[in-house]
Amino acid sequence: MAHGPLLRKITDYANRADPYPVYAELRKTPVVHEEDGPYIVSTYWEIHALLHDPRISSDARNLDPRAAGGPADAESESEEDDPGLPPAFLKLDPPEHDRLRRLAMTPFGPPRTPRRIHAMRGELSRIVNELIDGFQDRDRVDLVDDFSYPFPVTVICRLLGVPREDEPRFHAWADTLAASLDPDPGQDAATRRGATHQARAELGRYLSELIEERRRSPGDDMLSALVTEDGPDGRMSHTELLSTAALLLVAGHETTVNLITNGMLALLRNPDVLARLRAKPHLAVPLVEELLRYDPPVQLLPQRTPLSDIDIAGVTIPRGAPVWLVLASGNRDPQRFLDPDRFDPQRRDNQHLGFGSGIHSCFGAPLARLEAQLALTALARRLENPRLVEDPPPYRRNAVLRGPRHLPITLEDLR
Repeated sequence: MAHGPLLRKITDYANRADPYPVYAELRKTPVVHEEDGPYIVSTYWEIHALLHDPRISSDARNLDPRAAGGPADAESESEEDDPGLPPAFLKLDPPEHDRLRRLAMTPFGPPRTPRRIHAMRGELSRIVNELIDGFQDRDRVDLVDDFSYPFPVTVICRLLGVPREDEPRFHAWADTLAASLDPDPGQDAATRRGATHQARAELGRYLSELIEERRRSPGDDMLSALVTEDGPDGRMSHTELLSTAALLLVAGHETTVNLITNGMLALLRNPDVLARLRAKPHLAVPLVEELLRYDPPVQLLPQRTPLSDIDIAGVTIPRGAPVWLVLASGNRDPQRFLDPDRFDPQRRDNQHLGFGSGIHSCFGAPLARLEAQLALTALARRLENPRLVEDPPPYRRNAVLRGPRHLPITLEDLR
């Protein structure tokens, strides 16, 4: 597949520190299609409409490279033939998606366990403060390595029932799977596909062993509930359990790492807001919503395709063509948000796309919100005079999951 100049700008690592000028350029034409690349949708109302349109598929099996002008023999990175770990419900359409999402939701939230996330507040606060206690007698820390990564990893391990000591094993798999989401045109497709399939196979074997352990000796964790309890649609098959557990494990921490890190970076760049959060902890709720709009952890959705020809903003997107929805661009659309490039934690009418929208809206949004609120409030309250070591910090090589790879800061003391 060829790539035009705008597509290269979106995926270029040089733009990771600040992709928003590229998004502003994109929004001049709501739907962009270059050469035989994807159809790129960048404006708020068009993205919102497509996220709610039943004619838009998330299933890679419906992609047809020829619909975008590509060669008939173009290779696909579909997971349909991967026996180690089949596609999760995130990459399926109704009715399969709806059934699996209902089953996954049963031990996670309403209606059976409506207070599960709320009941974790005390435990989450303890984890946060234990991690910050570890900064004692240090004048410099890396917020990613020392806080933003270990916090959500610890939480998702406890929630799912994955041994925390196994983190070094699944860390590398998660990194590889997260990297596979990045539509980087400069990377050799065969090499990446091989690494991704190996990581999926190894993670699948690991989770399969864990599932069998929970089947023999269930606990009070989500994985045990998924294995042993009947939901509204019965139980998941073994392969469905594998794909769902992998999704919850990887997505349950990868995006939250970015949300917390992007949030602290925004606060350090806006010390007046940091001071207000320290004085008024209740500001954390609207603050996190503004962060999800202003600098979301998931910047774009690269795997969508129409099930029939569809007209958007005067452009006909043919059936089977790849469609990219640039959520972060929609979040800065001046046709939807007043003064969209301004970071305003007290912004009203903040119906952002930070967690997507429609049937594929983020499954773990309630947990991610709570984690970010508690994390940023505690960091604001306890860090004495935190300062950035470098700005911009080094970023991950990922146009989809955007966030700093490291965020080194200095501090004078702990409160």
